[in-house]
Amino acid sequence: MLRRRYIPTMWDEMDRLQREMNRLFEDFDRPGLPLAGYPAVNVWMNDDSAVVTAELPGVDVKDLDISVAGETVTLSGERKVDDLPKDITYHRQERSAGKFSRTITLPFAVDAGKVQATLEKGVLRVLLPRSEKDKPRKVLVKAVS
Repeated sequence: MLRRRYIPTMWDEMDRLQREMNRLFEDFDRPGLPLAGYPAVNVWMNDDSAVVTAELPGVDVKDLDISVAGETVTLSGERKVDDLPKDITYHRQERSAGKFSRTITLPFAVDAGKVQATLEKGVLRVLLPRSEKDKPRKVLVKAVS
């Protein structure tokens, strides 16, 4: 008896890819998954410091952690799931909940002992002073005659 060996076709691969993509997007909005690209941040700087602002509506201060190491600052925390009665059905749910972490690399070392952070009206503001040893120094040029 002659047996044929099954060779997957292009359509079989497309079906497999479709199933994997569907599974990926089904898991995407589940509460408790890490939030990609969250929080939205702005960063601006001058010669002496950098300022990072992040949109964190509904996040409690006790659920935030800010860490600084060298040129990087990491914002991490958790946005809690809304406490709703059991008999509620969502009509629309666009605000995700879960743990988040954003790491921002700056072009200079930060003086970690002087970092200041405030959370006001859902906006986190982190002042990151430049390390004194990393600040540019003016060099005095002497004329030789």
